[in-house]
Amino acid sequence: MSKDSVQDGLVVSMEYKLIVDGELLDSSDGAGPLQFLVGYGNVIAGLEKEMMGMKIGDSKDVVVQPEDGYGEFDDDAFMDVPRTEFPADMELEEGMELHVTDEDGEHQAAYVAKFDDKTVQLDFNHPLAGAELHFSVKVVALRDPTEEELDHGHVHEEGHHH
Repeated sequence: MSKDSVQDGLVVSMEYKLIVDGELLDSSDGAGPLQFLVGYGNVIAGLEKEMMGMKIGDSKDVVVQPEDGYGEFDDDAFMDVPRTEFPADMELEEGMELHVTDEDGEHQAAYVAKFDDKTVQLDFNHPLAGAELHFSVKVVALRDPTEEELDHGHVHEEGHHH
């Protein structure tokens, strides 16, 4: 297998921009290229699939539909929680992100959809659920992962803790 194109089990460094509804939401400018281990679900499926076979220096524009991105918007993914379950001194605002623990002890991100004195409505949809994602990507480097990275299934960047 030649190591000069994107394939499962290699670490890709890519520069990218993410545009949704004509608005630049995220890019690697400033932070430097994003590194990810191919084939381990480190980036959204639709993007990874489209990048297979790209070589160093290749650029590509990729449009990812919601089902291959952050999922469709789920109208049932809302939950009403009594205001009393939140700390009294906590200032709530619409759109703020909260981390809640479900019955299984799993942490989930939720967003405050709306609230009043009695009830807080939480939205468990990802902020980009239902969105068509426009990526502009460029492959800047490819390498073999370290054994530790393979064990863990994701890239270890210095000073970057998950």
